[in-house]
This record gives sequence, C-alpha cells and structure tokens, in this order.
Amino acid sequence: MTQEREPLLQNGGAGNATAAKGSPALLPSLARSVLKFLMWLVFLSWATGIFLYPTKPAQAAFSEWAALTKQSIFGVTGTVFLVFSAPILIVAALAYVYICAFPRDHVEKKKLRSLSFRLWTFPLLVDGPFGVVSAVEFIGIVLFIVYVVFSMTYYVVESVSLVSKSDLPPNISSEKILGKIGARFGSVGLFCMIFLFLPVSRGSVLLRLIDIPFEHATRYHVWLGHLTMSLFTLHGLCYLIKWFLEGRLLKQIIQWKEIGVAHLAGVISLVAGLLMWATSLHPVRKRFFELFFYTHQLYVVFIVFLVLHVGDFIFSIAAGAVFLFMLDRFLRFWQSRAKVDIVSADCRPCGTVELVFSKPASLRYSALSFIFVQVRELSFLQWHPFSVSSSPMDGRYHMSILIKVLGKWTDKLKSIITDVEENKTRSDTDQSHTGRITASIEGPYGHESPYHLMYENLILVAGGIGISPFLAILSDIIHRIEQGMPCAPKNVLVLWSVKKSTELSLLSAVDAQSISSSVSEKLHLDIQAFVTQESEPPLEEGIVECDQKIPSIFVKNGAAMSGLVGTGDNFWAAMYFAASTLGSVLAYALVQVYYVKRFNVYAWWQLGLLLLLCMAAGVALPGGLVVLLWHLSEKWRVQDDRWDTDASTVKDSAEGEQTTNGAADADTALATSVAALRTTRYGCRPKFQAEFMAFAERSGGAAADVGVLVCGPPGLQASVARECRSQNLCRGGGKSSVVFHFNSHSFDL
Repeated sequence: MTQEREPLLQNGGAGNATAAKGSPALLPSLARSVLKFLMWLVFLSWATGIFLYPTKPAQAAFSEWAALTKQSIFGVTGTVFLVFSAPILIVAALAYVYICAFPRDHVEKKKLRSLSFRLWTFPLLVDGPFGVVSAVEFIGIVLFIVYVVFSMTYYVVESVSLVSKSDLPPNISSEKILGKIGARFGSVGLFCMIFLFLPVSRGSVLLRLIDIPFEHATRYHVWLGHLTMSLFTLHGLCYLIKWFLEGRLLKQIIQWKEIGVAHLAGVISLVAGLLMWATSLHPVRKRFFELFFYTHQLYVVFIVFLVLHVGDFIFSIAAGAVFLFMLDRFLRFWQSRAKVDIVSADCRPCGTVELVFSKPASLRYSALSFIFVQVRELSFLQWHPFSVSSSPMDGRYHMSILIKVLGKWTDKLKSIITDVEENKTRSDTDQSHTGRITASIEGPYGHESPYHLMYENLILVAGGIGISPFLAILSDIIHRIEQGMPCAPKNVLVLWSVKKSTELSLLSAVDAQSISSSVSEKLHLDIQAFVTQESEPPLEEGIVECDQKIPSIFVKNGAAMSGLVGTGDNFWAAMYFAASTLGSVLAYALVQVYYVKRFNVYAWWQLGLLLLLCMAAGVALPGGLVVLLWHLSEKWRVQDDRWDTDASTVKDSAEGEQTTNGAADADTALATSVAALRTTRYGCRPKFQAEFMAFAERSGGAAADVGVLVCGPPGLQASVARECRSQNLCRGGGKSSVVFHFNSHSFDL
C-alpha cells in the first residue's frame, strides 16, 4: 500500500537513534559538509570575480583567457558564459544534489541558536524605504551599493584618464567620456540583471536551498528592478545626450548594425523596461493592478530585444540567470494548463470566499505555503497569490484558501458563487451549475522549514485576512499533538486585529474545530481578538459564531492539482534541470558547427538570437520530454493511490470503529472549541510591548525562546518588528531570543 509522505516534517526518531549510535551518520555528515563547501566556494569565487571585473588585473586575465579559447567551438561567447553564467548553474546543480540527498526531514532545534539564522530573522531596519529589513538583507543592500559605486567610480576615472591622454578638442573629449560612461552604466546594469531574475523564479532550487520563500524573494526582485532600470536608464540617457550633441540623434536611434550593438533594438528594450518600471511603482500598482500585471508581460520584449541589442557574447553575462527563469516559467506554464477540481466554493457572511481544491495525496506542502490561483471566467492572464488556510494534516485530498473581497477580481468571484442560489431555482439539478468556475493552480510555494514547529513559545500576529495562514498553523499544531507527532509549540498566543466583529467567524475555518482534553494538557492556546472599529459587542454577537454559509458550489471539470512546481518531486526536478541544460549546450554546439561556421554568420544580433533560441529549445524539447514523463508518473501515482485507498477503506473504517468508540468518545465530551478560547476586545488595538512581555513571563521568563510570525499590512509588520528588535536588545542577546518572521502574500491583491 502506498503511504503518504508527511509534508516537510518527518518523525526524526529513527534517524536520531542511528545518529546516536555513531558511525552511520559520519559519512552523510561529511558529504553534506563537502557539498556546502563546494557551493560556497563556487558562489564566492563567482561573486568576487564580478566585483573585481572592472579592475585592470581582472580585465587582463579575462582577455588572456578569451584569446586562448577563441578558436573553440563556442568561441568568446563560451568563455564569457563559462566565467559569468556557468557558476550559477553549477551551484544550482549542486543544490539539486543537496536537496535530493539531504531532504529537510526534521526540525533542528540548534538552528534557532545559529548566527546565520539570527541574522536572517533579526529586524535591523524597521522604518525606511525598504520596509522591514533583516541583518542579512541589510548586508546585501550595502554590498550592492558598494559594488555599483566602486564599479562606476573606477570606470569613470579610467575613462577620463584615457580620453585626457589623447589630443582631442574639449567638445569631442566630453562626448567620448559621455559615451564610455554610458557603456559602463549598461555593463554594470547587465551584471545587476543576473540577480534580477534569480528571485523571480518561484520554484527556484536556489531559493529552496537557502529557504527564502517567494514572497520574500519578490521584495529582492523589486529592489533589484529599481537598481537595474536606473542603470539602464542612465545608460540610454548618456547615449541620447551624446548623439544630440553630435547632431545625429535620429540617425543613431534607428541604426541597426551587423557588427556592434543594434541601437534600435536597445531603444525598444529600454522602452519596454521603462513601461514595466513605471507601472510597478507602488502608487500605480495599488490603484491599477491590472495595468501593472499586463504591462509586466513585456518582459519577453525586454529580454528578446536586449539580446538583439548586445549580441551573443555580451548577453552571455546574464544568460545563466535568464535560463533558470526560463526553466521555472516553462514548468509553471505546464502546471498551470491543467484545470483543478473545486471541492467546494463558499461565500461567508463576513465577505470572505473559501475555495477548497482537490489535490493528490502525494503533493507535499506546509502550513506556511501559498498558491497562485487563476479563474478563467475572470481572466486568462491574471494569477493571484493566496495563503493556504488548511493544514497538511487536515486531509490528504484537499487544500483550502480564504479570499477577502477587496477589488474587482475578488468581487466578480464572489458574484459567481452567490449567483448559484438564483440559478438553482431555475433548474431541478445542480449539474448545470458545476462548470461555472474553471480554476488553475500554481504552487504550492513557501518555506522549506516549518518555522511554526520550531518554537516552544509562538506568537502569531495577524491583521484581517492575515489570519488565513495562522488558521493552517493552529490546525497543524493541534493535529500533530493529537497524533503524537513531532511538535515543539507548548504556548501559542494569537493577536488578531479586525475591523468588524463579523470577521471573527473566520475561526470556524480551522479544521480542528475542537481541542480535546489531551491536547489542552500539552498546548496552552490564547486567542486575543481586537475589533478596532466597534466600541462594544453587536446585539447579534451570539449568532456570529455559527457563520452560516451560502450553499456551496461543487465544480468537477478537471483533476487534482499538479505537483510539478513548488515542493514537487526533487528527483524529477533535477532531471528536468539536467536535461534542459545539456540540451541547450548541445543545441548551441550544433548550431555553431552546422550553421554559424558553415554559412559564416557574423552579425551580433543574429548570433544573440540563435543563443536565445538554443536556450529555449533545450528547455522545450529535452526538458519538455522529462516534464511529460514526470506528469505521467504523477498520474500513475494518483491512480495507484486511488486503488490503495479503495482497498483499505473498509479495513480502516472497521479498525477506526473498534479503537475510537471508547476513550475517544470520552475525550470528545471534554473537548473545547477553538472559538471558545477567544477573548475579544472592542475599540482598541493590541499593545505589543505589554502582550509580548506578559507572554514571555508566562512562557519561561528570561530563558524563553519566542518565535513571532506576523501576517498583515506593512504598518503592522513594522510595529511588530520594532517590538521584536526592542525585546532582543533589552535581553542583550543572552540565553533567550525573540525571532521575527513575516508573510505578506495575503495582501498582494
């Protein structure tokens, strides 16, 4: 019988026993250390090479190496790719080996005390243009600023010195300097573009390796997007001013050289980038989300015309990062083609929609996961992220989300569901209404490590619909304690701020509706709700708890969601990466031998286009074949699981009746509902300092480790982060700590 793998957290008892005996754990530990060392060595060597590339020694060494490899099959393009793009692909290959050989199968308590973990979770900056910034993020920001300033300063000084040595008139010298500085802005922007595409690959193995969830990586993409587009804009402005001073602005703009850069292609690429940049600014994105979303699809135009602009060997600087993005995008496209069955679609009285999707039993996710949802009746292009509100322990075959009605997209979705009652009155059966919602899913994505299971003392701070991922966390913790599975939390405090008391009924979405007496002895759960826009309880407060729903829509027009993306099978993901990479290299080698050299193709833009097409062919053909086999294996696994489930249903039900009729009934009689543990305060907001200090004292005082997770708007995140930083500074980094995590994807829509 096929057994379901427990999502992201396995019982580490057997592994720990083996480790305690000694020698069997020595070899895996050594292999893990060697892999980590190799990845760090390749990455640091690559980053150091990029940083030092503007210097004369680095330029001389690169030129010498390029001269030696010029006569190879791949020529100078291969040399540039090997230096600047291959290292990141090597790290990705080693990362696949690492996650396949050493999956995160248990929670390491010592991780809470490690320096790297503290640097990632300590909120160093709270108020500022970057929002809440951890110590590691601050170091990264500083390093990028230092790199840009160092590179441009070095280039400017070198350009001025070089031009000043030539006997040229002052006006011509200034134009030469302007052109050289413009070229340097473009080259530095191209190096920054390497990092621009890495965080936007949602299922990237690199993000999984260092455990950066996509909602955090999106912030890095935004920061790098501002930096990259600023550099490219300065690059274009320098040349426009230079051509204007020379009196040949229009002629240069429309020029398309065979040897050298194609100016018109660069102008088109820059215009596409500027449109994406302008519409992605927060005021525009907040008010005109659809404009931002559709304009951002111009990234295809941006990349293609950038390749036509600079040619093959210059584009090879950023080709590795673009290739990883293409891998992720093709895999997401394949997954998102499938329609997913909707087990139920409910509209709650508080204005929140609950969707429950069908999933295969083998699909792994954590309580901190989120998915992207597309509803084709609303839009064929729009994908919106939502936190998963169900625990992986709630059921093997379903996953649910809660959606707050905030804009046009969500309002239309609500209308489809609420109209079902009227439509049912016109028909004798419900079958005519089952196809009204056609949903597709991308994901699930999220943390590799289940942070909510690592702390004995846990504080969950939510604002409005931000309670959604915490409902999954509560359900996960309760189920694990009931089943005797590894679960660290013993004290959990929920601080939840809502505008209206009707939103409090969302607590009924917790799958574990009641807490048995055995769970109550091991878990102290305190839910503090704050209703900010009501000064006193409403008269119908007693009715709120029942949270009556409009009859559900059941939609069966597809299948269970696919596991190709997110936390999919590591082995198949590695095979997809290997096949696509080798296929792209082979395709480029064949093109060089049988087309470029045979027909003497020399135009930069043509060679660049051929490189991009070979990358796409490697992903679509050999990579697509692996994805097809992966998809078929998923279908066979689901089919086998269905047979196993049908065969064991009678046996499991009989055993369940025999083992649960006695003690379980008695325990259920003493159960307490989750909603009954809620204390509601009206007309006020939580005072985090007092709440945190009181919780710490109840949880063990100065020796307590406290994990704080917050999901809500930026203001709430900043307030909680400020208090976490204050608590850590007051304790002086002693035996205890307050660790901060935040999720923001619930508020993207």
